[in-house]
Amino acid sequence: LDSVAARVDAYRAENGLDRDTRVPVDAVTASGSGLDPQISVANARLQAPRVAEARGLDVDDVLQLVDRHTSGRGLGFLGEGGVNVLELNLDLDRSGGT
Repeated sequence: LDSVAARVDAYRAENGLDRDTRVPVDAVTASGSGLDPQISVANARLQAPRVAEARGLDVDDVLQLVDRHTSGRGLGFLGEGGVNVLELNLDLDRSGGT
């Protein structure tokens, strides 16, 4: 997809979100390597219903795992918290999701 607007539309469609849902910037941008170990908490929470459905899990269970793998701000006050995607996916696998 060429434009950020197109990526936002695609993200909304993939996650079943309405047009009024604010899409986190990290959901439509990538680092130079494309291998970011973390995503924003907002991004993870917006994807939780889709992930729960795909894995046959309850949304609340997925959200609890998101919370478990959320780290705080750097030095306690810099930046925003993030969700460790690798650890979250491993925990989802252990939870019986496919």
